[in-house]
Amino acid sequence: MQTLSYGDVKAAVERVADHVRPVAIAPAEPVHPRDLRGDGGTGSLGGSDATGVAAAPEAPGAPGAPGAPGAPGASDYELFFALEFLQHTGSFKARGARNFLQAHRDAGTLPEAGVTIASGGNAGLACAWAAGQQGVRATVFLPETAPKVKVERLRGYGADVRLVGSEYAEALAACEAFAAESGALASHAYDHPLIAAGAGTLVEEIHRRIPGLDTVVVSVGGGGLFAGVATAAREHGIRTVAVEPENCRALDAALAAGAPVDVTVESVAADSLGARRVSAAALHAAGQDDVRTLLVPDAEIVRVRRALWADHRLVVEHAAATALAGLTAGGYRPGPGEKVCVVLCGANTDPTDLV
Repeated sequence: MQTLSYGDVKAAVERVADHVRPVAIAPAEPVHPRDLRGDGGTGSLGGSDATGVAAAPEAPGAPGAPGAPGAPGASDYELFFALEFLQHTGSFKARGARNFLQAHRDAGTLPEAGVTIASGGNAGLACAWAAGQQGVRATVFLPETAPKVKVERLRGYGADVRLVGSEYAEALAACEAFAAESGALASHAYDHPLIAAGAGTLVEEIHRRIPGLDTVVVSVGGGGLFAGVATAAREHGIRTVAVEPENCRALDAALAAGAPVDVTVESVAADSLGARRVSAAALHAAGQDDVRTLLVPDAEIVRVRRALWADHRLVVEHAAATALAGLTAGGYRPGPGEKVCVVLCGANTDPTDLV
């Protein structure tokens, strides 16, 4: 297994400094679980809205229930959004891509054939952007199901875009064959220490911006963001909550099996979180005591994404909404006074379904 350490994250901080945008932090009103049966998917983010929908009841003694550890009390928790969708290329992936290519540049291992990657979109965008910074070619393989907005942006960054298959795994196989034939440097959307360490630089910034932060909440696909974030967060005594869609549950399945395993992928957030298999580094991170993992339904992901637009005028991907759904669906209930930061990780999405 390729290991990931806090030292890797610190080295990444040096490589990406002055090349990525510092994360913007926005305070937000705390959110609480809702009774989705009465919502219809269009409500606000609060515990109740104009329709009178209240928070879902909890069984006595259940995690987060009144009187149980972690339950909201008279003193509510503090919530912050990390607006990482404002990053170059529209997602956190720019951090890992910059770290990956700069490390190879520094080591003299960046070939003339450039770099190639298989990606559902965001990692490819970041790779193409970082390659442009380094003056090298980028060949990006995507599933044919990739959103047009991502394909068009890739081509705008000058990438050679190749659409293969219906799932990420098929695009990955084509990318590996191309790398072997051309000599291009093969990057990865998430499963590489340099990629995950680059993502972990986000926590270094969040930690400085929010003194006394207790918990950071992230969505999980293949696990690059989660592994990097959890590694850095542990160094600062910060809990990590990892959130997956119910039908994109590579991490959940790996925890159950005790090893990364292939899963079926079928979720509204699959364009960003649709990895068939989680990284070994993510599985290792998930086994630590300061990590909580949970699943959320697609219906809540959709509702939260719409509510972020309705309440805050934030246009984000379903992947970003997945993280916040970890709070609104009741999977994680912050305790009184707890400081929680939710990472809104990307915004490469078609906004026409928000109005």
